[in-house]
Amino acid sequence: MIEALTSLSAFDKVAGTSFAETAPVQRAALPVQAAAPAAGTEFGDIMAQFATQARDALRVGESTSIAGIQGTASAQQVVEAVMSAEQSLQTVVAIRDKVVAAYLELSRMPI
Repeated sequence: MIEALTSLSAFDKVAGTSFAETAPVQRAALPVQAAAPAAGTEFGDIMAQFATQARDALRVGESTSIAGIQGTASAQQVVEAVMSAEQSLQTVVAIRDKVVAAYLELSRMPI
């Protein structure tokens, strides 16, 4: 499932990790509002950090689901992790849609 993300070297370069380094079971954290970015922060850096956080949420959801099937995680932990992963995925899809819409708008502009 999520192992396919390891083929995207940009994710691992940003995170400095690989899929094998992810803990097998982690408790899902409640979403935390990110602080305002510093004045000199690059947009690409912010998006890379967001992609890393989304990838990690998906991996935690998957590993917690597997742990729940094996009986080492409670149902509450599984539900929290899966809901967090779902929220991350929905946010990523929404951002992707906005980026595509912005690109299409720019491509329609007269030169």
